[in-house]
Amino acid sequence: MIGTGDKYHIEKGYDMDSPSKLLLSLEATRGIYEYGLSWLLYFPLRFVSPEGDGHPVMVIPGLTGADGSTHYLRNYLDAIGYKSYSWGLGRNLGPRSGISVLIDELVNKVIEISASNNGEKVSIIGWSLGGIYAREIAKEIPEDVRQVITLGTPFKGDATSTNAALLYEFLSKDKSHKDPEIIKELGVAPPVPFTSIFSKSDGVVAWQSSLEKATHISENVEVPGASHLGLGHNPLAMYVIADRLSQPPGSWKPYRVK
Repeated sequence: MIGTGDKYHIEKGYDMDSPSKLLLSLEATRGIYEYGLSWLLYFPLRFVSPEGDGHPVMVIPGLTGADGSTHYLRNYLDAIGYKSYSWGLGRNLGPRSGISVLIDELVNKVIEISASNNGEKVSIIGWSLGGIYAREIAKEIPEDVRQVITLGTPFKGDATSTNAALLYEFLSKDKSHKDPEIIKELGVAPPVPFTSIFSKSDGVVAWQSSLEKATHISENVEVPGASHLGLGHNPLAMYVIADRLSQPPGSWKPYRVK
C-alpha cells in the first residue's frame, strides 16, 4: 500500500547514513524488474489513472541519466492527457559549469515551455538529482511553475546520505554538496505545491533525506518496495504522479490513498 505523507515528519537526530550495500547491490536487478512490470501493467495503469488536463510537464532525469531514462514516464504522461517535455540537455552529469548556470538554463526552458502553451504554468518532475534542479527552478520562477514532484531526491542531509556522492563528484567536479550553507539552501522548500515520492528500500539515497516538512502545499508519499532506479517507472509511483498532476490549479490537497 502507498504510504501517505502526513505521518512522516522531520526530526532532529534522524539517521542520515547512506543505504546498506546490500540494497545498493540489488538496485539494478530491482530496477529492471520494475521496468518490466511497468510495461506489463501499462494499459491497466492508463485505465485507472486520472485523465490529464493537457497542461505541460517537464521531466528531468537523475545523475547519469539522459532523456531516454525518462521515456516511459513521458510516454505515460502523454497517454493520459498531458504535454510532456524532456529536459533536452543530454546526459545529466551534474552542474559542471556551476549550479547557477544550469538552473538559469533550465529556468529559461520552463519559461519557453510556458510561453508556447499560452502562458500555462508548467509542472516539473525531477528524478533523484533532477529533483534538486526542479525545486531550485520553482524557487526562481514560482509564477511559472504549477507544482513540483520529486522521485527519490536527497534534498536534506549531506553527502553521507547517498551512495552516489563519489560518482557525483567525479562526474560533476563539484563539491558544493559538502558546503553546509549550500545544504541549508537546498533544504528550503519551493513556494509551490510539492510532492516528494520516496521509498524506504531505496538503495542509493537515504529515504530520510527525501522528507519535506508537511505543510498546506508540501507532502511526502512513500512507495513501498520501490528501488531508486525503478522510481521513474514504478507503477505505484506513476499512479501517484497522475493523481498529483490531475488536481485543478489552486486546489492542491495532500495525497490520500483511494
